[in-house]
Amino acid sequence: MVNERVQVKREKRMDVADPLAVAERLRRRLKQRALTFGAWISIGHPEIASIFAGARGDFVGFDLEHTTIDFATAQQIIRACHEFGRACLPRIGPGNLEQLSRLLDAGADGVVVPQVQGRDDIERVVDALRYPPAGRRSFGVAAAHQYGRAFDAYVRSANASLSLIVQVETIGAVEQVKPIVAHPDVDGVMVGPYDLSGSLGIPGKLSDPRVTEAAGRVVTACASAGKSCGTHLVRPSLEGIRRHLADGFTFLVLGSDVFNLAQRSEELDAMIEACHADR
Repeated sequence: MVNERVQVKREKRMDVADPLAVAERLRRRLKQRALTFGAWISIGHPEIASIFAGARGDFVGFDLEHTTIDFATAQQIIRACHEFGRACLPRIGPGNLEQLSRLLDAGADGVVVPQVQGRDDIERVVDALRYPPAGRRSFGVAAAHQYGRAFDAYVRSANASLSLIVQVETIGAVEQVKPIVAHPDVDGVMVGPYDLSGSLGIPGKLSDPRVTEAAGRVVTACASAGKSCGTHLVRPSLEGIRRHLADGFTFLVLGSDVFNLAQRSEELDAMIEACHADR
């Protein structure tokens, strides 16, 4: 028991010394197609990140595509995740590479990129994600490398440690999924079921055979290319999780702060109505 405590303390010290230890662990899991779970933040508050990061799981994602989360809050979310040794992945707005650059400097462990349509989109992201010669990410003094204290270690390992997850969210992207998953910098592909259903003209009908068939094509392409494949379960259940894993998904985002609160508020509404009915 004492030896285990000593080992944990050593691992924590290693994480402090290596600013990319958390990021590297996540990317290694994705590359191995290991079972991986994430949480999701849409409400811009670092305390939510602390709650999620302190629970079981492998990463916390937060959304800048559909929310009002600003850069200052994003940096606090990233720091809150790192306090618990949890990787933190922002989802940027489509094509917003300036946003990506600033989030990386804030310490993000990689990025989730929505609305990817083909390899050209990926190439533009890789240019912003990787330092030269692999890309064109600029160098600056920032939180990611402890404002210069770990600059050499960060720059030396960043290209090999930061994860790239791309979202396939349209039927057009599904048609291009083989070249998308073949890109060497793509670590994982995340099916976006809502946008996928919308692109098929049936928004919100996630169980429609046309949506599940398109998602299955992505799962198959990822398996063939040895890439992780994930999706977002809005209202996760153990049965649903097991079903998606059996379908071939290797990483799952389970619920979100918004969905969790909404579901609980609906349950409370039902309790209140039942109490009124008792009268």
